[in-house]
Amino acid sequence: MSIYLKLFLEFFHIGLFSFGGGYATLPFLYHIADVHKWYTTKQLSDMIAVSSITPGPVGVNVATFAGFTTSGVLGALIATVSVILPSFIIVIAVSKLLNRFRENKFVQSVLYTLKPAGCGLLAAVGVDMFINNINILGMVLLIGLFIAGAFEKRDPLFYLGVSAAAGLIAGYFNLTF
Repeated sequence: MSIYLKLFLEFFHIGLFSFGGGYATLPFLYHIADVHKWYTTKQLSDMIAVSSITPGPVGVNVATFAGFTTSGVLGALIATVSVILPSFIIVIAVSKLLNRFRENKFVQSVLYTLKPAGCGLLAAVGVDMFINNINILGMVLLIGLFIAGAFEKRDPLFYLGVSAAAGLIAGYFNLTF
């Protein structure tokens, strides 16, 4: 079997079964490192680090880097397209179905229910990160932004920018407690 076909099948599999964002691809990527030996676990750690600081989804960036490491530019293209393809197909199918059932009261109920569920999942991740990474500066920033957001509605990008600036300042001066 050609290396390109193997790349396509492995990364299509990753795109199809890794729900939850780019970090959900990690078990699959470690499996590829163990089975196919296309890259080492050290290289995978480097890929994750680089992918985390570059623009774009982590899973797609890692797929691109893994494909490039494995088989050059064509490998990168194949890995990237194949990891995105399942989501693309699913989104197109769901979009067509939602357009067909847009006025259905059951579909509207499900969509209405998913919003608070999504907020709850994000809150759970935030609490978990907060508990596992207690940081005085982070707590002060979180509480300050929460209070500021309660009294003055601003664009979420403003709060993201303030958080990023505070993180950069804290990292530069090594202000972790």
